[in-house]
Amino acid sequence: MNEHSPRYPGWRVALAASGCVFVSFASLLVFTFSVFLKPLTQEFQWSREAVSLAFAIAAMTVAVCSPPLGYLLDRYPARRIMLPCITIFGCAFASLSLLTAHLWHLYAVFFVLGIVGNGTAQLAATRAVSTWFQERRGVALAVLMTGSSLGVIVWPPVTQALIDHFGWRSAAAILGGIVLLIGWTLVLRVKEREGSSFAHRDEARGHMTAGASVAEGLRSRIFWVIVAVLFCGSFSQNGAITQLSAMLTDRGVSGGDAALAVSAMGAAALFARILTGWLLDRFFAPRVAMILLLIAALGALILSVAKTAFAGVAGASLIGLGMGGEADVTPWLIAKYFGLRSFSTLYALTWTAYAIAGGIGPVIMGKAFDSTGSYQTLLMGLAALTAAASTLMLTVPRYREATAEDLPSTGERRIESGSRTSH
Repeated sequence: MNEHSPRYPGWRVALAASGCVFVSFASLLVFTFSVFLKPLTQEFQWSREAVSLAFAIAAMTVAVCSPPLGYLLDRYPARRIMLPCITIFGCAFASLSLLTAHLWHLYAVFFVLGIVGNGTAQLAATRAVSTWFQERRGVALAVLMTGSSLGVIVWPPVTQALIDHFGWRSAAAILGGIVLLIGWTLVLRVKEREGSSFAHRDEARGHMTAGASVAEGLRSRIFWVIVAVLFCGSFSQNGAITQLSAMLTDRGVSGGDAALAVSAMGAAALFARILTGWLLDRFFAPRVAMILLLIAALGALILSVAKTAFAGVAGASLIGLGMGGEADVTPWLIAKYFGLRSFSTLYALTWTAYAIAGGIGPVIMGKAFDSTGSYQTLLMGLAALTAAASTLMLTVPRYREATAEDLPSTGERRIESGSRTSH
């Protein structure tokens, strides 16, 4: 069977990977943080900046730990890395139910969550899924990424309901248990295509070994354009996402409607990821990315002035469309331009940039509120930053037009021989 068949085994791997991402750091922690923000500040009398710093610590730890995880994923089966990471992540999240009134305790838990974070998320699973696909890789990666989008739809209202009925401590314990249950069930199904090895010198891997080494990728202008765009997008989007629920309730929107806005963001991201996967297999990916970033910038601009549930849902949905689609683009571009030889390590380095920016954004947002009592001016600036970042995609050359200056020679030869169209 080939990858165009719905019975192709690679699709089952993509679905299992999607389920793992559903309970990952990138889904559960990121999109429930804003729901836990107010209960934590109210119980312990902490400022929003202080609590947001915990998210920043986790993000910075993800940034530092992603390259080593990528190195391991390029050499060992994904499930060997994912299983211990999901176990630690679930236990650490559940341990928030035992949180004390000491900020260092909160920061220590988020530090542990950050160490294993990307071992639970799409970074860990994309390598395994990519070994199964070439022609349908865009759609396959979109299927994988839908796990995070489903998490955005499900986790905020579920978390809010758990907090309302049982308190935030019980909510944290229950969510940690769900991570362990789903993670242990699905992670062993995330396996590479039979016959693929992890030593990049193994010639039997054929097209999967083609592409750039880590050093060659780091010398590529294309790689650094991808990193710069991700950094700016992450700074803006994560800053808005982590404060969304608190921001809307400050403006008179009910807690239920604020949670609905977060879920709407997830629904939009889910739609965007499926659509973007289809587009990536048919159109020039950097232009697709540019349009997605402009959509996200418009969403941030709307949120800057949103005072009703409708405006909040509209702004969040546009951010979800841009953010969800952009998550598909990055691994697709890396596989397309650089091959799979060092895919996980290069992808992990982009995650480092994403995580650093994602850690800075929420802290600055929290500080802006603590200083001025408003998010409006900063959100307008973030919208402008995202729009400016989108124009960098205009500098990425078309696949067959990439020169030796743009792209390492190994990757260039792979593109010339492996691309079906010049788009």
